[in-house]
Amino acid sequence: MYEKITPENVMMYAMRHYNNPHCEGEKEFQDDLKRFKYIKRLLRKYYESGVLKERLLINHIIVLSNVFGPEACATLLIHKIQHEHLSALKAFCIYLNIIREDELKIIETDSFVLKKLEEL
Repeated sequence: MYEKITPENVMMYAMRHYNNPHCEGEKEFQDDLKRFKYIKRLLRKYYESGVLKERLLINHIIVLSNVFGPEACATLLIHKIQHEHLSALKAFCIYLNIIREDELKIIETDSFVLKKLEEL
């Protein structure tokens, strides 16, 4: 699952796993890649201000999971998101069944985020 991704091969990995039958060109692929930046920004804001926009994060992660597949989505998210934000990301991935609870044992799951997600 979590292949060795480097800054040099991350774009090739993303292109290889991209599967969007409605894609009409490179711009749409680039737009989908921007979702990683949006997720990164939303997680950073959560850790800085305590404001969690869980529904928006869920929407972005679901779209990425749909176009890249769950395994590649998880791999790309782990590569793109800062280490200090991975505990919240792990909670979202568990909630959306992208990863199992027993995966990524070295990363603690953010219990506040998991609680908020279970309330939905």
